[in-house]
Amino acid sequence: MAGNVLNDKTLELIAERFRLLGDPVRLRLLQSLEGGERSVADLVAVTGAGQASVSKHLQLLLRGGLVDRRRQGMFVYYSVSDDRVFELCDVVCGSLTAFLARELEHLGGGAAGNDTGSGD
Repeated sequence: MAGNVLNDKTLELIAERFRLLGDPVRLRLLQSLEGGERSVADLVAVTGAGQASVSKHLQLLLRGGLVDRRRQGMFVYYSVSDDRVFELCDVVCGSLTAFLARELEHLGGGAAGNDTGSGD
């Protein structure tokens, strides 16, 4: 959003995209698709989620424009439609890693100050 003044409709579209990415099953599906196109059966096996759940989440990702679908005979294959979703995930993962490192450092610093040792 770097300096952009966004109208309400644009902000709602951005929020919807983040809501799509705000579910662990959908993130797992996207992660599974990072290597390329997969069938629904493959995604069920890889994610460990039930077929109905996988289909529901894939439908949401499809409507949201994050995945594409291709039919071949009786099988349906999904792929990521925009690889930038992985860049976004990398940014969030990097931010989370930095946050957790700061929290760990803060907890370690507080604990070290209160450590009286067990050898007394």
